[in-house]
Amino acid sequence: MRRATIAIGLLLAATATTACDPAPASTGPTPPAPVPPVTAPAGGTTPAPSAEATTAALPDFTGMGLQAAQDRAQAAGFYRLQSHDALGRSRSQLNDRNWKVCAQAPTTGQQPTDTTVDMAAVKLDEQCPAADQGGSTPQAGSTMPDVKGKSVAAVRDMLPKNTSFSVKDTAQSRMILVESNWQVCTQAPAAGTALNGQPVTLGAVKFGESCP
Repeated sequence: MRRATIAIGLLLAATATTACDPAPASTGPTPPAPVPPVTAPAGGTTPAPSAEATTAALPDFTGMGLQAAQDRAQAAGFYRLQSHDALGRSRSQLNDRNWKVCAQAPTTGQQPTDTTVDMAAVKLDEQCPAADQGGSTPQAGSTMPDVKGKSVAAVRDMLPKNTSFSVKDTAQSRMILVESNWQVCTQAPAAGTALNGQPVTLGAVKFGESCP
């Protein structure tokens, strides 16, 4: 009888301990919250954001060295840059540090940043002309223009590409290697003559020299 009483007591104690223990916490991952569906607007497409043209203040480059002017233009947000010979001699600006800016297009003020900025320039030891002479190259058309005083390179650019072309030094019989450094003294055919495919002959001296 004593042994039965002890057994019953142990059984009751075990039952009480089990009832008091809390349920173990779940250690599994928390499922993500459901994502609400995206409702498309009427028409079935999502409108793209409107793209506005970017503008910025274009500085004044007049009087600056060409390289410094180009660097400032890029710092202001303008990257479409070009330059030309303001004296109309068709020279290329191979070393921008040897050139200075005389004029620019467009002028200063708010401009779209995708605008092409064209700078008219001369070499550092030259004077800027009263008006830009090299913004565009006129074409000869059907008649021979008066080209005296122009650079040989500019005259070549004016004539049709298939024109037979020769030039000689009228002062010292030197070889004419860089045509933009030579100015025309004589021409054949004469100004006003109809151009029918005939050869063009020029006599020239270097700029800074007088025609004989």
